[in-house]
Amino acid sequence: MNASKLVYHLKKGNELNEVSQNQRAADIGLKFPGTPGTYNCITDVEGISVGYTTIIEGEGRLVVGQGPVRTGVTAILPRPISDIYQPVFAGLFSLNGNGEMTGSHYIEEVGKFALPITITNTHSCGIARDATIRWAAKQFPDYFDSEFALPVAAETYDGFLNDINGMHVTADHVENAIVSAASGIIEEGSVGGGTGMKCFGFKAGSGTASRIINYAGADYTLGTFVQANFGDRADLKVLGQPIGKFLNEPQVIRNTPDKKLSSIIVIIATDAPLLPHQLKRLARRATFGIGNTGGFAHHGSGDIFLAFSTANAHSTPDQSEDILLSHHIPDEHMDILFEAVVQSTEEAILNSLIANADMTGRDGNFVPMLPHDKLKNAMGVY
Repeated sequence: MNASKLVYHLKKGNELNEVSQNQRAADIGLKFPGTPGTYNCITDVEGISVGYTTIIEGEGRLVVGQGPVRTGVTAILPRPISDIYQPVFAGLFSLNGNGEMTGSHYIEEVGKFALPITITNTHSCGIARDATIRWAAKQFPDYFDSEFALPVAAETYDGFLNDINGMHVTADHVENAIVSAASGIIEEGSVGGGTGMKCFGFKAGSGTASRIINYAGADYTLGTFVQANFGDRADLKVLGQPIGKFLNEPQVIRNTPDKKLSSIIVIIATDAPLLPHQLKRLARRATFGIGNTGGFAHHGSGDIFLAFSTANAHSTPDQSEDILLSHHIPDEHMDILFEAVVQSTEEAILNSLIANADMTGRDGNFVPMLPHDKLKNAMGVY
């Protein structure tokens, strides 16, 4: 069969539900702690939207510049497009720095960022960053006439399945991911930047989950999005059970070297009022969600986590001589948020695996989906 597909995910509103039919971890009977939001997605945080460009073209032997192509771009918008240049408070944590997230030095310095977050493959991270600036300058010419832009662009490696040196992601692909961003249910698995990724020896990529937190009588939402591309199969754990050793089949087919070029990007969003140092603390806790699935930050793994809050919008003006007030939950009461990060990160990773299908890429390299029946049987051992 000729594999050729270029998909711009432009569906909005109710139409989006029609293209989100993949099963998720909860759909096959896995029961996770915590209370999920309406869609159990990062988009449960009001104002956040996600868009994808998915590029799947060609099959057979690798010809650099021609394919096969198994890649794409994910865009996560922390605010509606009309306000996208308004910063959000943020914090980040690098568990293992064998990867890239642009804008990180600025976030470390001032505790905030603006514009869409993009996630793609390792060799397209630069074009994702630059194209985001191009889009923003075109969208807001007056604002960026005298302002700089340092957007967040992150990456994981898809060269086992994708013609990664062919530079197939273009500025138009990035812009399409941004303008297609929608709220509500979002697709998971082999879509957007996650198209060519694998995790624990199974097909993986994009995954998301959310949790509702109650503090001082008010409900807040925390959502996590992952681009998962890490781990050895023998290490896989599901809900605390070391089931990877029971999942020997189907195997990855390797016709080219398959080095441990593994990574995971975690994006955590919340509407809870938090300050930058608290968001950095949140970002650190993604480590435990990854650990719950069996990941331990291989040497070659880029494990970089970003957390941001949509609250305190009035506290990040562009030019002001006012004394500003920012609301925040006290540090002493943040355990409920830490727990929500761990829970949603673990579930998002498993969703990226379960909402997926087999994929064959360059040179016939093959990565199987995590078979749901074998997963259930392995869990039944416990």
